[in-house]
Amino acid sequence: STDGGRNLSLESIPMGLPMSDPSAWATAMNNLGMAPMGMTGQPLLPDFDPALGMMTGIPPINPMMPGLGIVPPPIPPDMPAVKEIIHCKSCTLFPPNPHLPPPATRERPPGCKTVFVGGLPENGTEQIIMEVFEQCGEVIAIRKSKKNFCHIRFAEEFMVDKALYLSGYRIRLGSSTDKKDTGRLHVDFAQARDDLYEWECKQRMLAREERHRRRLAEERFRPPSPPPVVHYSDHECSVVAEKLKDDTKFLEAIQTLLTWIERGEVNRRTANNFYSMIQSANSHIRRLVNEKAAHEKEMEEAKEKFKLALSGILVQFEQIVAVYHSASKQKAWDHFTKAQRKNISVWCKQAEEIRNIHNDELMGIRREEEMEMSDEEIEDPSEMKETDESALVSQVEALKEENDSLRWQLDAYRNEVELLKQEQGKASRDEDTTKEQQMKLLQQALQGMQKHLLKVQEEYKKREAELEKVKEDKLKIETLLENLKEQESSMSRVCACSQEKECPVEKTLSNSPVKSEREVLLVGIISTFLHVHPFGASIEYICSYLQRLDSKICTAEVEVLMTRLQNTFRQELSGVGASLEKRWKFCGFDGLKMT
Repeated sequence: STDGGRNLSLESIPMGLPMSDPSAWATAMNNLGMAPMGMTGQPLLPDFDPALGMMTGIPPINPMMPGLGIVPPPIPPDMPAVKEIIHCKSCTLFPPNPHLPPPATRERPPGCKTVFVGGLPENGTEQIIMEVFEQCGEVIAIRKSKKNFCHIRFAEEFMVDKALYLSGYRIRLGSSTDKKDTGRLHVDFAQARDDLYEWECKQRMLAREERHRRRLAEERFRPPSPPPVVHYSDHECSVVAEKLKDDTKFLEAIQTLLTWIERGEVNRRTANNFYSMIQSANSHIRRLVNEKAAHEKEMEEAKEKFKLALSGILVQFEQIVAVYHSASKQKAWDHFTKAQRKNISVWCKQAEEIRNIHNDELMGIRREEEMEMSDEEIEDPSEMKETDESALVSQVEALKEENDSLRWQLDAYRNEVELLKQEQGKASRDEDTTKEQQMKLLQQALQGMQKHLLKVQEEYKKREAELEKVKEDKLKIETLLENLKEQESSMSRVCACSQEKECPVEKTLSNSPVKSEREVLLVGIISTFLHVHPFGASIEYICSYLQRLDSKICTAEVEVLMTRLQNTFRQELSGVGASLEKRWKFCGFDGLKMT
C-alpha cells in the first residue's frame, strides 16, 4: 500500500557494506555544502571545509542541526548545483540534466523523518536501496512495495534533506541496460504518524520547559509572602506581652496583636490579657513622641548648619562679584585686552546668576522659618513671651544679612537697568500689540455677553407668555367645572322625572309576549343560533347550546317561550316514520312583514 504513515518494520540489514567509490559521494555532498559521512558515522574527508560549498553558490548546511521543520534555503536558479555521477557497489547513479527545473516536492510535514522514493528499478532490492540511501544518514526502517516505490525512515530530520538531493537521479543496476534494471528516482517528503507523534511530543516538551522557565522567572520576581501569624494561646500571649515591652521587637508584636483582634480572639476569658497588651502598646506613645522630637531637633540643627554654610558660600560669591565689578571700572578696565574684557564680563554674569539663585534659596529658607514661627505664635501664645528676646536677636541678625545682600544686589540691578532701557523700546511695541489684542478679546467677550443677555430676555418673555396662557387655561377649566356641576344638577332632576314615568312602561311590557329581560336575551341568542342553522335544529340541540352559557336553563322553559313567539320561531316536522323529528326554524324576517 501507499500509506507512508504506518509503522515501518524491517528485518535488520547488515550495515557493514563497503563503499565502491567514496570520492564520488563525497564530491556530491561537498557540492551541497554538507560534510560527507561514512557508514560508520566518520567523515569521509577529514579536512572538509563547509565554506567550500559557497563556491557553487549554495549556503553551507550544518548536518547536526536539530530537526524542527527547518527547510534549507532554495538554490538560486542562476547558479545550479553541480551534480556528478555516484558509483555504488551494486548500482550507479547518473545526475539529471542540469538545465531542467528541479523536481517538485510536497509541503514538508512537521517533524518529517520519512521520505517517499519512487521510480525504483523492478529488479531493485532492499539491499540496493539501503546501499544508496544509507549515505544520507542512519536508516531506521525501509518499507518496499511491489510497485517500484518504497518509504524510508531516517533517524534525524536533516537526513531527509540529504535524501532529497538524490531526486531526479537515474539509477542503473550494475552495467545492465535492461529496462527492469533502470529507473529514475523521485524522492519526496512523506507523512508518517510516528514522525508527527514524535514532533508533537517534542513540542509538548519544549512547551513544558518554557512554562517551567516562566514560572521560575515569576517566582523570582514575586515579593516574599509575610510570615504566618501564630494562633492565640496563653503561652503565645505571654510571649507577645513581653515583646510589646521591648522597643526592638515592638513592631512584630503589635502586628501579631492586631491580627489576633481581627480574628476575633477577644472573649470574656481573654479580655484581661488583651487589655494589658493594649495598655503596654499605649505606653510606647510617649517614646515615639520623644523620638519624633529628637529627630525634629536633629533636622533643625541640620537646617542651621546648611543655612550657615549657604550664607558663607554667598559671602564668597559676593566677594567674587565685587572683584569682577572693581575690575570693570575704568582704571583697571582700560588695561585689559578685548578678549580679556569679554571673558571678565561673561564670568561676572555667571557669578551674579549663581549668587542670585543662592540668595533666593536663603531667603526662601528664612521665609519658611518666619512662617513656622508665626504659626507657632498663633498656636501657642503662652510660649510667645518666652521666645520674644531670642526672636528679636535672630531678627536683628537676619536684618543685617538682608541689608548686606540687598547692598550686593544693588550693583547687579544697576547693570540690569541698562539692559532694560535698551529692551524697553522693543517691549513697548510688544505691549502695544498685546494691548490691542486684549482690547479685541474684551470686545468679543462683551459682544458675546450682550448676545447672551438678549437670548435670556427672549426666553424670559416666552416664559411670561406661557404663564399667561396657563392662567387663561386655568380660568377656562374652572368655568367648565362650574358648567358641569350645573349639568349634573339638571340631570339629577331629569332622572327623578324618568323614574316617575317608568311605571306605565312596565305595564306595557307586561302585555307583551316577552315578560322579562332574561327572556329577551334568550330570544336573541336562540335567533342568532337558528340563523346560523338554516335547516333548523331540535329543541335538545338548542338547549344543549344554551346550557353551556347558563346551566339553570331547562328545556320546557325554552319550548314555552318559542311557542309563545309564533312570528319569530316556527316548528316543522322532518323525516318519515321512525326518523320523524321536530325542528325549530327562525322566521323572524317573514314575521316582520306580517306584523
